[in-house]
Order: sequence, then C-alpha cells, then structure tokens
Amino acid sequence: MLFVDSSDPEEVRTIFSWGVVSGTTTNPMLLAKDGATDVEPRVRMLLAVSEGPVSVQVLGHEQGAMMDEAAALHEIDPARIVVKLPPTEAGLVTARKLASRGVHVNVTACMSFQQAYLAALTGARYVSVFWGRIRDMGYDATQVVGTIRTQLDREGLPAKIIAGSMRQPVDVTEALLAGSHVVTVTPPIFRKMLVHPKTEETLREFADAWAKRSK
Repeated sequence: MLFVDSSDPEEVRTIFSWGVVSGTTTNPMLLAKDGATDVEPRVRMLLAVSEGPVSVQVLGHEQGAMMDEAAALHEIDPARIVVKLPPTEAGLVTARKLASRGVHVNVTACMSFQQAYLAALTGARYVSVFWGRIRDMGYDATQVVGTIRTQLDREGLPAKIIAGSMRQPVDVTEALLAGSHVVTVTPPIFRKMLVHPKTEETLREFADAWAKRSK
C-alpha cells in the first residue's frame, strides 16, 4: 500500500488522480516547505483533495500540549485524521491515552526496533519508520523494518508500519519487500517510479513504426 507524503494540496490531488494511493502523510517540515502558515486550514484542504487517512503531527513536546493539539486535530475529522506523535516518554503516554479514546495515532520518527515496538504496544494505529534516515546513519533499514514486522505479527499487534523518508525509487521496492505495510512517497519520487529507459525506447519504437506505416 502507498501513501503520498506531501502537504501541497495540488500535488496531493494529482497523485490521488492516478488511483494508486490510499492516504496522506504530512509533517511540520513539509508544511513549512509548502507554504502553510496555519495547520488547520491546510489540513482541511488536504482532506478535501484526498481519500483515506491524513497524518498530521503535533508540535508540542509536553504531554498537556500534545493532548490539546491532538484534540483540535481529531475534531477536524475524527474518522480520517491520524495524530502523529514522537516516540518519547511524553509521546508514548499521550499515544496510549489517545488510542484508548479511539483517536487514530501514528508514532513517527522511529529509527529503531525498540522505538517502534514500544510505540506499537501503546495501541497506535501506525508506527512510522524513517527508512532513508536509518540508512543515513549507516544502519540496515531492511533489517530494522523486517524485525519490527516479525514482532508485530508474532504478538498480533494491530499497528501498521509506515516506511517514510524515501530517497529514491528502489527504496520503495525494498521497504515493501522488507515488510512495511505502507510506504509513503513524495510526488517527485512517485514520478521517478514511472521512468524506465527501456519503456521510453519501446514507446518511441511503437510510434516510429506506426508513423512509417502511415506514409
């Protein structure tokens, strides 16, 4: 399963028009990069141009602040909003409380098996593993995701793994094969996934053959 990783409503609309994605993920860096000046209006725009879950991250670090932000986000669309929380002590406590109240939670920025496993035990709907950043640190992202998936399956935990931070198209392939339930992909990487030199060569040959026949 694929999600689109973007806070740009037009890009999200475009990728959804392909019919290949089932949800949307955002983060504060994407929101800032895409020119959002306020979170709520941008989230409403993303909901309007997409389908499925939309993950939105809280900005607070303390439990009280996270609970307040989560409540405001959840109220926008309880069925579709997924509240993203950090894998910190305050984040896990908040995740547990929210999940017990039926709020969809995504514990994000997980870089290790331990972080993701603890997050899954809170009842979170998703655990987001940053594939590219794990590799940037010199670790084997395939092993990390595979171990998480094995443990989730062994214990019957409901959390789904979202692999993010894709650097290139091959990362998408490897993250899916490693056991990620979902891979979230930026629009530029989606477009690169369509490109193969042999496809372009073949299409040119088809066009040339038909053009010669028509003369």
